[in-house]
Amino acid sequence: MLMQRRRPKPAPDVEVAPPNPLLLLLEGRAPWELAALGAALPLLRRAAPGDTHPVLVFPGLGASDLSTLPMRNLFDRLGHIALPWNQGLNFGPRPGVLEQCEADLEAAYRRYHRKASLVGWSLGGLYAREVAKRRPDLVRSVVTLGTPFAGHPRATHAWKLFELVSGQDSHDEEALAPLREPPSVPCTSVYSKSDGVVAWQCSVNPPGPRVENVEVPSSHIGLGVNPLAIHVVTDRLAQPEGQWKPFEAPAALRWLYR
Repeated sequence: MLMQRRRPKPAPDVEVAPPNPLLLLLEGRAPWELAALGAALPLLRRAAPGDTHPVLVFPGLGASDLSTLPMRNLFDRLGHIALPWNQGLNFGPRPGVLEQCEADLEAAYRRYHRKASLVGWSLGGLYAREVAKRRPDLVRSVVTLGTPFAGHPRATHAWKLFELVSGQDSHDEEALAPLREPPSVPCTSVYSKSDGVVAWQCSVNPPGPRVENVEVPSSHIGLGVNPLAIHVVTDRLAQPEGQWKPFEAPAALRWLYR
């Protein structure tokens, strides 16, 4: 298994096609990634301890807090305060959804008196990025997993489902343009070139002083339980506030990186 961090070469003016249908078939490996997470937990629990700051976790399209439970349990074990999004199934950014996410962020700050980290899987990563743009004063960092913030939604195999459950047009270029801009806080995008749902080019940040892109071998459905992806997330969460640095593999795991 390989994982690497690269300086991306995004080309927003070039049309990107959805992933090859063969990659879509490979999404069936997600249960194996979940099993691999269970095997890797003893090692993942040795990650740098948290500092009891809140971490809001947003699920992907059509998913609920149940899908992020393995992640949140690990974050709690490491000493973070993992918080679910508590809005049931994610049916897209319908009226009031982002406002509730922002209200939850404000409530976390009032309760814990600490800036929060935001972690979003797939569509949930768009919520994390947009909430961070609204309230950068309350956000420590953002980590997204397979989130299609660049390119066009129709460069995914989920756009029809998105339109069906959200009632929104995925071809609204005026609404899509702001999504490509990263938040002003440190932002990490974890993506996979073998993602069978989202074209990997749609998950690449342009170069910047506090943005990065980390590639892992994973399915889209399995990104939230893939041990290599989760390692990146826990590494990002463990960074002291105000001391963000790009991701680097520990020496013992460097052989996993290209």
